[in-house]
Amino acid sequence: MASKPSKPKPFTCSFILFLVALLLFTIYYLKQLIHDDIQNRVTYPKQSKNNINPKWFEIVARELGHENTINVGFVNMGVEIVQTKGTRIIKVDFDPVDEDNTRWSELFPEWIDESLNSRCPKIPMPRFEDYRELDVVVARVPFEEGGGRSVFRLQVNLVVANLLVRSGRKGNEVGRPIFAVFIGPTGPMWELFRCDDLLWHVGDTWVYKPELRRIKQKVLMPVGSCQISPPFAKSGEELWRRKSDVSKTNSIYQPREAYVTVLHSSEAYVCGAIALAQSIIRSNSTKDLVLLADRHISPQSIDGLQSAGWKVKQIQRIRSPRSKKNAYNEWNYSKLRIWQLIEYDKLMFIDSDLIVTRNVEEFFVHPQISAAGNDRHIFNSGLMLVEPSMCTFETLMKKRFSVESYNGGDQGFLNEMFPWWHRLPAKLNQLKFFGSAQDHVHQIPHDTYTVHYLGLKPWLCYKDYDCNWDKMETQLFASDSAHEKWWSIYDSMPKKLKRFCSLTPKIDGRIHKYRQIAKDARFHDGHWKIEVKDERRDSM
Repeated sequence: MASKPSKPKPFTCSFILFLVALLLFTIYYLKQLIHDDIQNRVTYPKQSKNNINPKWFEIVARELGHENTINVGFVNMGVEIVQTKGTRIIKVDFDPVDEDNTRWSELFPEWIDESLNSRCPKIPMPRFEDYRELDVVVARVPFEEGGGRSVFRLQVNLVVANLLVRSGRKGNEVGRPIFAVFIGPTGPMWELFRCDDLLWHVGDTWVYKPELRRIKQKVLMPVGSCQISPPFAKSGEELWRRKSDVSKTNSIYQPREAYVTVLHSSEAYVCGAIALAQSIIRSNSTKDLVLLADRHISPQSIDGLQSAGWKVKQIQRIRSPRSKKNAYNEWNYSKLRIWQLIEYDKLMFIDSDLIVTRNVEEFFVHPQISAAGNDRHIFNSGLMLVEPSMCTFETLMKKRFSVESYNGGDQGFLNEMFPWWHRLPAKLNQLKFFGSAQDHVHQIPHDTYTVHYLGLKPWLCYKDYDCNWDKMETQLFASDSAHEKWWSIYDSMPKKLKRFCSLTPKIDGRIHKYRQIAKDARFHDGHWKIEVKDERRDSM
């Protein structure tokens, strides 16, 4: 017969419970230590307390102009800073993002399914309800070698931005002023904190008085290009545009907005710019059309561009620092001049090898930089929303010597300068590119807003078909449907504009050469069989 189990003694039970409680407390304490260590980490060489310039407090106190206690929120900061008299220090607690599991490439994927509700990785944020009524947020900015594509750096900047918006908000509006102080050699992400809002900067200390309406629009954006940026208001009614006297006048500030393109170095794109203007006008646009042209654009071409609808402004072109002499992208940095158009609040830059097929003005609500994706984590700069600023222009001009472009041109440079960008639908910048070997039709979607003509441009082909079919290396850019769209714009032009798209003997000879090569090789697409009826040949 089995013996009955003996009852445990009361002392033994109490001791076991004590050990379990001690173990749980130890685990919790160690977890907090590890968490605080991560929160307080500094990713550049440690500085002594004396290196943290207390001047920022004087700047903020003077700007606030009141004798009340100043509430200061610390983000990614230790408690080593001595509390200044008249302040209340609040350490903002949040879980640092795990950069091993959340990579930049996940925030900015090469492709997303735009027909579905794609999701972005979650970036931890504080419990914002615990941190209200802050007057200033002070953050230590992580320093990353090799650029600004750091998820933790983005997290810190987003934490600060959200704290500012919530503390500065009065009801649904943005009320009282609030300040941000960043400590670190690189300062904050300028995609969020504009250089226009910089109050003071000495050494590693940066003091900002942000325009909170703009910041609010930014924090409403997805954390990356992993989602399409949503529109939140009609153009001109965005929260960040509302003036302080709106409630008195019951009127909405009408933003100054325009389309802009740039011509420089040669007249090769004059015809394209004329077609672009005509396509925008056909879409019932209400915005200005501004064209920046350098001295290489002749007076006759300027007259034609103005007749097409452009307001032409003369510029001095800008050389790409690392491009080779006479390279195709040698002067592509001239595009930076668009930031000098400070008479406008917002610009939609469009390259001259695009046409607009539907009205696109609904997209003016999107902030800088909003663009369609290109490949990897980068955006295509052929169509993008920008906000003119002399400060931004001067910064770009200064940085062009130290920041390297992946392709030597403006697109590579702008992607390095604005790594945190907002994705627009691909059909807003529909690239005429067909990389799939199974796609033999190369049809452009019927609902696209624009067509971006990669490869040989339509005006450099016969009207009858896309001459990209005549070269094996350019067939991935060939599309009869896209070709027809461009020539429909041409057909609607007045005769005085069509002459800027005339066929020259040189262009005709090149087309004929590759058409003959395609015929001799009997290319399977058969475009070389098409009878040429392009009437421009009659006036050569």
